[in-house]
Amino acid sequence: VQLQASGGGLVQAGGSLRLSCTVSGRTFSSYVMGWFRQAPGQEREFVAAIRWNSDSPWYGDPAKGRFIITRDNAKNTMYLQMNRLKSEDTGAYYCAAGLMDSGLQSVRNYAYWGQGTQVTVSS
Repeated sequence: VQLQASGGGLVQAGGSLRLSCTVSGRTFSSYVMGWFRQAPGQEREFVAAIRWNSDSPWYGDPAKGRFIITRDNAKNTMYLQMNRLKSEDTGAYYCAAGLMDSGLQSVRNYAYWGQGTQVTVSS
């Protein structure tokens, strides 16, 4: 399974970005898909996750009320719409895929990872 994240960039505080993650190599629709982020010197942090049927998306505290995770199984692509961005949202954003029933917020439960896309929010 190969994951390719894209859509990062430089944005002013209060602005928006949409990240994409395209998956190839296996049946995309079977996987739980997640977004994580990592700032320099910090641990990788859970942002959001979505099950194969898009039911009950799960958000980490930084994302609640501002970010929206969606997926299009026909396009093998997952998205993260990020709104009202803050400087503390700056970091590398990684998409990940896994086959688990629980623990969607845990890094260790994801078997496949993309290369990361950088998001920089200027204040």
